[in-house]
Amino acid sequence: MSDDYNTPPLTLAALVESLLFVADEPVPVAQLATALNVTPREVESALVELAQAGNAPGRGLRLQRAKDRVQLTTAPAAADHVERFLGLESIQRLSHPALETLAIVAYQQPVTRPHIEAVRGVNCDGVIKSLLSKGLIEESGRTEGPGRPILYCTTPAFLQHFGLSSLADLPQLNLDAKGESAPPLGGDTEDSAPAESPIDASEPEPPAAPTLEESHAP
Repeated sequence: MSDDYNTPPLTLAALVESLLFVADEPVPVAQLATALNVTPREVESALVELAQAGNAPGRGLRLQRAKDRVQLTTAPAAADHVERFLGLESIQRLSHPALETLAIVAYQQPVTRPHIEAVRGVNCDGVIKSLLSKGLIEESGRTEGPGRPILYCTTPAFLQHFGLSSLADLPQLNLDAKGESAPPLGGDTEDSAPAESPIDASEPEPPAAPTLEESHAP
């Protein structure tokens, strides 16, 4: 019996999906294009096709994108089952101060620590270090102002943690809260000390950031 099969060639979208499946981290579009010997524009078209397929009801995988990097993740609705399967049920959830700080970064990125502290009204040095260590935010440069403070933005791990395909999936910001500080989320004392650093009053204060809901979708 012959082992030869008349298997039709895979589409570009299927090939891109295969590479993303075996990748252990988000992959730049340019890297996918080089690996498949096609143009970035062709890869972008394939990614649109994959995203549409992933959004179909009943699918267990989603295409997740952070700037020019993409990866495959599990659907947010499967998070509890995946956590149980991998034994991740005991993972510590983020504190209220961490969620509040992360929401400000997500909606206003890139932002500086003084800017975050201006919104929250407390010192955020400890919670920022915690978010950095968890890989949910990262440094993205420095401002040109006095002291050149560090700018922070979210990471692909942030999208994965909250079950988002991209930053465009963030809940709509409540514009009625413009100019007000972010509402307190609880009595956690992780960073309740008064801010020690002077706050740059020249930096505009962003509108209040809504609460983020954790998903932990791997």
